[in-house]
Amino acid sequence: MDWSSLTCSAIVLIILFLPFGASDDRLVPGKPLTPGTTIVSDGGDFALGLFSSGSMQSNLYLGIWYNGIPELTMVWVANRETPLTNSTSSAPTLSLTSTSNLVLSDGDGSRVVWTTDVASSSSSSPEAVLLNTGNLVIQSPNGSRVWQSFDHPTDTFLPGMKMRIRYRTRAGERLVSWKEAGDPSPGSFSYGCDPATSIQMFLWDGSRPVYRSTPWTGFQVKSEGEHLITNTSAIVISLAFVNTDEESYTMFSVSEGAWHTRFVLTYSGKLQFQSWNSSSSAWVVFGQWPRHKCNHYGYCGLNGYCDETVSPIPTCKCLDGFKPTSTEEWDNNKFWKGCQRREALQCGDGFVPLSGMKPPDKFMLVGNTSLKECAAACSRNCSCMAYAYANLSSSIASGDMTRCLVWVGELVDIGRLGSSTASDTLYLRLAGLGAASGKRTRSNAVKVVLPVLGSIVLILVCISIAWLKFEGKDNQEKHKKLPSDGSSGLEFPFVRFEEIALATHEFSETCMIGLGGFGKVYKGTLGGQEVAIKRLSMDSQQGVNEFKNEVILISKLQHKNLVRLLGCCEKGDEKLLIYEYLPNKSLDATLFENICLIGVHG
Repeated sequence: MDWSSLTCSAIVLIILFLPFGASDDRLVPGKPLTPGTTIVSDGGDFALGLFSSGSMQSNLYLGIWYNGIPELTMVWVANRETPLTNSTSSAPTLSLTSTSNLVLSDGDGSRVVWTTDVASSSSSSPEAVLLNTGNLVIQSPNGSRVWQSFDHPTDTFLPGMKMRIRYRTRAGERLVSWKEAGDPSPGSFSYGCDPATSIQMFLWDGSRPVYRSTPWTGFQVKSEGEHLITNTSAIVISLAFVNTDEESYTMFSVSEGAWHTRFVLTYSGKLQFQSWNSSSSAWVVFGQWPRHKCNHYGYCGLNGYCDETVSPIPTCKCLDGFKPTSTEEWDNNKFWKGCQRREALQCGDGFVPLSGMKPPDKFMLVGNTSLKECAAACSRNCSCMAYAYANLSSSIASGDMTRCLVWVGELVDIGRLGSSTASDTLYLRLAGLGAASGKRTRSNAVKVVLPVLGSIVLILVCISIAWLKFEGKDNQEKHKKLPSDGSSGLEFPFVRFEEIALATHEFSETCMIGLGGFGKVYKGTLGGQEVAIKRLSMDSQQGVNEFKNEVILISKLQHKNLVRLLGCCEKGDEKLLIYEYLPNKSLDATLFENICLIGVHG
């Protein structure tokens, strides 16, 4: 979690019915709560009562607020959608019934605006108690709870409160913002667990996602580095994620004696982490989400990611193997079109590991699997674009202790977080990457091979000139008479152009594995053998005789440490060389094994 020093921008005007005399910390049947009285928690941190807010002074709400803080701050409101009318003729009441229900009604009881709606309880002496955590509970004399306000949050997430998702119903708690400053009725913003996956959190504006957390990586308690220290106090925050067979939830706690601390979803759509600073008598915002534009959901477009490690302002970048869909718009900081692949994928392409990532949204969750099995499942599916894996054994969890995420199709809402317990290693399928070695076998290899190949060809040309000069006229005449129909005495076949065209699917781009100044290199199959075919450019200055001389020289230079020349073809302006195809190795690996390479690996 990144903390930033921000200031509160909105102050809510709240007018309370100040108590003529405060009651204790509980409500019992027969003793209702009326305007002018409050219930105060045993430790004195929280109070429960009726209040009016903002310009709507005629409306009354039942709420819980921080007690003893000059800037009165609500943490829970019961009747947000059904306010009472502030009338001197009929005072509203909050009553606890013998069936363990809290009921808020107008003065004569003719209209009930809010109730806990608890099923009938067998307890003969229920109590409603306001705890010093800010939790209002209904309990029996033996302490068993039948209802609590922490299960019904409004806009505030307090220490000890749970934000959960229930697997059977996919229902869970959400924070819902106020409509505006001074109006506690429900606003358009909400925050809670993702009902589709249950392992990530969302901030929504209506049904539109605004911000998404990282998927849970398995950490149980995260407290390292979450120390907020000032000249007057220190806060240690511990964040936990708990997973059981029935539900999963997140919660946080603070160190004993720390300031009043909370998460609040503001009416402007920001999730803020706030603490009360008694020395300055103000709420200090230590963290805010989304933190910046780049952090908004899908801001960098498809296949783009927000690099949050860039200082001072995070920026959008394209994933490895991708480029901006519109370079002009990208350069003008318009990223919504996202990124596109530089090369088309092949089914056998491998995966590159990207560490410190916030994985994309729209994943499929695969359970009961190992990292090897997760990788294999994605590799077998040609439509699988990426995968991520986490071992959850260090978490508070039961049942399946693994988490395999796979993505099919475009990738959206990605980030780079750097070193963090919440980050993942994202394994991204990359064009030209060997599935087994995990090293580039096309683009990067070609970038290295082509200059080396060019140098070797140049050397061979020099050798051919010297050879022609010193071997004598007879040999020169012999080479000049070298036929183009394959009837020469060469030790390798002369292949028909039509066969090569068929083997490369008419020189299809999907078969091309190299490109340089000399021409293009294609992968094909001739006579049941995989081969690499170098098609010299028609713009080349090399003539027919020079081409034939090069073929003869290369054939004479066949060696166990050279990629073998298997054949050639010359028809009209077309000049082609056919080499053996060596898969699964890059040039750097080959050079370190002291092997000279002529050709291009696939």
